[in-house]
Amino acid sequence: MSDKKIIIAIDGKSSCGKSTIAKQLAKELSYVYVDSGAMYRAITLYFLRNNIDINDATQIKEALDEIELDFRLNEQSSQVEMFLNDENVEYLIREMIVAEKVSEVAALGAVRDFAVNQQQKMGQRKGVIMDGRDIGTVVFPHAELKLFLTADNAVRVERRFKELYQKNPNITIEEVAHNIEMRDYIDANREISPLRKAKDAIEINNTHLTHEEQLEKVLELANGLLK
Repeated sequence: MSDKKIIIAIDGKSSCGKSTIAKQLAKELSYVYVDSGAMYRAITLYFLRNNIDINDATQIKEALDEIELDFRLNEQSSQVEMFLNDENVEYLIREMIVAEKVSEVAALGAVRDFAVNQQQKMGQRKGVIMDGRDIGTVVFPHAELKLFLTADNAVRVERRFKELYQKNPNITIEEVAHNIEMRDYIDANREISPLRKAKDAIEINNTHLTHEEQLEKVLELANGLLK
């Protein structure tokens, strides 16, 4: 394997399979995977627990001063999980109550500055794969490989429904569709770091691709840069 290290930025709407391909790539390349969405979800969880008014700049600043985020390896599952102030919140941040609020919290300037600062520090040594909404445009505008994932809306809703149904059998596909529609709108229309495809990003529509086919396509792109 090449000693050369690059940064791989993966952007796209929710439920386009960003984290799936990012984790696969990280394993294949022995890179560090950073789930930027998990960071925003953990911040959102803290805000919800502490009744932070997202319209109150003072409350937001004080809350961020109390937040410590960390990714730690779960040796039993071999998965990297999200810790908020030394508490494993990997499963709590996937709940619908967090999903319904995360786009609003992630749209806050102070929150994005807080998260992006940490993300950029994580990428200083390269050998990093990060997925999110603004990785190729804001966090790592000079990333060597930028991907922008897309998929048909119906497929995205079905994927998200299957994921959430395992944790909450009472969830309806209508709720999931509404949540995705709301998050798409907020992500694309927020003033700070809206979801945009970077000019030099390679777009991949994975509606009809298997995980294996997508991984093969992306690995070819990555290995071409590592020669």
